Amino acid sequence: MVTAKFFSTLGVKPVLGRTFLPQEDKPGSPPVVVLSHSLWQERYGSDPNLIGQSIELNATGTTVIGIMPANFLPGSETRLWANLVIKPPRHRGPYYLTGEARLKPGATMADARADLDAIHRRIEAENPLTNAHIAFQVTPLEDAIVGEVRPALLLLLGAVTFVLLIASANVAHLFLARATVREKEFSVRLALGASRSRLVLQLLTESILLAAVGGIFGLVIAKWGVRVLLALSPSNLPRLHEIRMDGSVLGFTCVIALTSGILFGLSPAIQSGRAQLNESLKEGGRTGSGGPRRSRARNLLAVAEIAMSFVLLVGAGLMLKSFSRLETVSPGINPSDVLTAQIELPSQTYRDDNKVGKFYQRLLVKVEALPGAESAGVGMSLPPNLLTVSDYFTVEGQRPVSERELGLADVISVSPDYFRALGVPLLEGRLFNDQDRQDRPKVVIINQTLARRNWPNESPIGKRLKLGGAERPNNPWKEVVGVVGDVKYSGLEAPPEMVLYEPYLQSAWSSMYLVVRTSRKMGHPADLSRSIASAVWSLDKDVPVADLRTMEQRLSDSLGLPRFRTVLLVTFAIIALSLAVVGIYGILSYSVTERRHEIGIRVALGADHRRILKLVIRQGMALALTGVAIGIAGAVILTRFMSGLLYGVKPTDPLTFGAVAVILTVVALAAITIPARRAAKLDPMVALRHE
Repeated sequence: MVTAKFFSTLGVKPVLGRTFLPQEDKPGSPPVVVLSHSLWQERYGSDPNLIGQSIELNATGTTVIGIMPANFLPGSETRLWANLVIKPPRHRGPYYLTGEARLKPGATMADARADLDAIHRRIEAENPLTNAHIAFQVTPLEDAIVGEVRPALLLLLGAVTFVLLIASANVAHLFLARATVREKEFSVRLALGASRSRLVLQLLTESILLAAVGGIFGLVIAKWGVRVLLALSPSNLPRLHEIRMDGSVLGFTCVIALTSGILFGLSPAIQSGRAQLNESLKEGGRTGSGGPRRSRARNLLAVAEIAMSFVLLVGAGLMLKSFSRLETVSPGINPSDVLTAQIELPSQTYRDDNKVGKFYQRLLVKVEALPGAESAGVGMSLPPNLLTVSDYFTVEGQRPVSERELGLADVISVSPDYFRALGVPLLEGRLFNDQDRQDRPKVVIINQTLARRNWPNESPIGKRLKLGGAERPNNPWKEVVGVVGDVKYSGLEAPPEMVLYEPYLQSAWSSMYLVVRTSRKMGHPADLSRSIASAVWSLDKDVPVADLRTMEQRLSDSLGLPRFRTVLLVTFAIIALSLAVVGIYGILSYSVTERRHEIGIRVALGADHRRILKLVIRQGMALALTGVAIGIAGAVILTRFMSGLLYGVKPTDPLTFGAVAVILTVVALAAITIPARRAAKLDPMVALRHE
């Protein structure tokens, strides 16, 4: 539901028809609707003659006036836009509408905030009871659409960058080793007149060519990988349909491949360009040693790989621990064997509250009579993240103050068996029954959090409260008849909120969620889906039944984004660890080969195998522990940016840091042991003859 200037403010035009006229959000305006491109294609077969025709929306004839472009998707679940008719409100607050505005050229967000603050001060002066201390929140549209997922995507981008750097360090080491072997070749070429810049250019060309070939293979793998990512991606990831291989991806890949080629080829090229002619061309001089400068370069690469791997592993460990904590959060219900559905009664047909109540009464009787159904209830909201209405409330005896200082509770209209169907425990008092009707005294059930905050040292049973504040003094008082456990209606990560339940026969709502607890003997709860839809349509064939899902599916879907980012980060961390292990193994293996003559002399002079083993392991562990130490410092700094993505875990969690340090050290030791054992078994005569 949007006002007339919604589309013009966003700067978008329809591909067919028109958008809303200025008068179409005024009282008395006829119902009109603009369709999304996907709905127009899927339901109406891209019929260009649909413009001007009438479709049924909430049992009301509504004229289709426009079709939006395919790339216009401001909300992942928005399929059509109807005209929002602004009517004078019965009372002020709580507020639930969201506004969009386009800044004037040259204006900033700070200017917008200042203007809105001035507007608010005038409204506050006119309505001090309802608008005191309430401020406008100004958010860029981009932040509103992708703000929740931006930190996760930036985190994953950082992880990919680290993996790329580790891979580049590995290839750089291979190029350093290759340049060492070719040192005499380079010296001969320099002696014959080749310039040093020519050698550097040749090595950079070789590395860039290697990176280009790798980039091509990467694109082939990525084409398949994108499909896997889309299959794993949660449905609430913004602009998910736009993720594909296109020209921008190809261009980005080319830039990354070129940069990587320069990155891992630059150091070996510079080192080779510094070759000492006299030393390399000596007939009896060593070949393939590379000197201390190259050894330091290789050691620095190994340390960098370990450090970056440590940071990635810590990030993955924190995400795993956070996700594990989130999975163990109790939603306050028993989700097993529960099937849910959304039911929307057409407002034109069900205008009377008694008619709404009678429909749901009859429906619950039919559903509970189904084979396999143990209990059934309806409620306005549903855990873990389907909260419908919040309102202020006044406790009896509380002095009238501004509504900002009153309690704000989630208000949920429910049937008597709603709690039983969801498995919400009754802590005190009673549940609703069929006697809690419109003509009987008004009653409410509150959750544990509301009870503790308002009656911390006494029982709330028998106490009274009413919805609204000083502006609604004539609202009826409602008696608290029960206290139930806390249920997560605003997400598993959200802290407990105050919740106030009303009997649905005293507070009828046309849009409700049906909750059915099924018998374990019948099999999967979803098997009852068709029977539930038939029960609804047997009462009214025009009532839509939507979003038929089990409660376990709803809970699992609510964890989709945390699960997605955790799986990806852990995958990247494992790849990084594997690359780092290969890197340190390769460096030490090459070092053993390079020092074969030295090791042979040591053995010939009496060094036993154990001492040689310790020598190589000590060298490797020095690199690994240095990398771990640098990684700890880096992780302490970088994991602070993850704090908004973590639940119940500190970014500097000592257990995670310690576990990663141990794992990385043990894995590095295993990689070091292989070349160390080979060095310890080296035959001194073979080593000396080789030199």
